[in-house]
Formats: sequence, structure tokens, C-alpha cells
Amino acid sequence: MFKKAFCLTVVSFLLFHYQGIAQSASRTEIRITSPAFEEGGMIPRKYTCDGSDVSPPLEWTSVPEGAKTLALICDDPDAPMGTWVHWVVFNIPASTRELPENIPPQKTLANGAKQGINDFGKIGYGGPCPPGGTHRYYFKLYALDTEINLEAGATKRELLKAMEGHILAQGQLMGKYKR
Repeated sequence: MFKKAFCLTVVSFLLFHYQGIAQSASRTEIRITSPAFEEGGMIPRKYTCDGSDVSPPLEWTSVPEGAKTLALICDDPDAPMGTWVHWVVFNIPASTRELPENIPPQKTLANGAKQGINDFGKIGYGGPCPPGGTHRYYFKLYALDTEINLEAGATKRELLKAMEGHILAQGQLMGKYKR
């Protein structure tokens, strides 16, 4: 009896584990790039607090069918006080394939997308401004199966909670900056 129960437990575990792998393998990855810097490359000064502090141009491909909106989060996990949020944008129309340089710091954009608050306490983009050393900045793009029901000015935490269970695909671009 024990042997039979053990075998059933092992088989159940393997089936559950395999199903999880199959589901994650079927998730599409969005390819996000910037004409301003390469993956893993240095972010030009123009897009930082030491320059014009304007948002960099971003482009992407491979948004899956069924996506209704996109969301973008840019953050710095190397900040001394924990991950620092530089940009939150959501309800970007799924048909959009780029964000041009210098997105204005306004709550709602011309395409209907909404911007959240960054850790500088402002709406929109706040560029890299590390206290010292090289920091990594992740531009993370999510394809969602729904419109996010949040007001402009939402935080990263609020957006992540609202996105739970709605992410169809995601991708990221990492750039670095050093002062």
C-alpha cells in the first residue's frame, strides 16, 4: 500500500511539474530595444539627471494576439535603499510598437496611456541618477489581456497587483549608467 501511494505521489508531482514547464514555455517573450543604447550597454547622458533627463526611445516586437494593453516599468535594483522606480506607464494600446523619445510628464498621454508616479515623487520618467557606481536600469514591458483599472499616478506596487493574472508576455531591456 505504501509503495502504491508513493508511486502515485511521484507521478502526480511529475505531471504537475511538467504542466508548469509547458505553460511557461508557451509564454511569448516580447523583444524590447532602444535605438539609443544596446542591451547591457551604457545609457547616454541625455536620458539621465546629468543630461536632459528625457525618456529614451523604446521599440518592441512580438506582442501576442489577445493583448489588450501594455505596461512599462523602469527600475534600478542597485539603489542603496532598495529598488528605485524610474517610470510607470500603463494602458498603452496593444497596437503600439514604440514610445518615442521625450514622453511628456503628464498623467494621460495622447494615445490614452496613463503614467504613474516614480520614486522621485513625480509623474512620468525620471532618468538614472545614481549616487555612485554603476547601476542597472531595467525597462520591463508587459502585454496584458485587460485594461488596467487604475488612475494615473498609480505606483509600481499598485500596477503590479492590478496586473496579477493578466500577463500574456513580457520582455526587458537593461541599460547601465555610472556617475
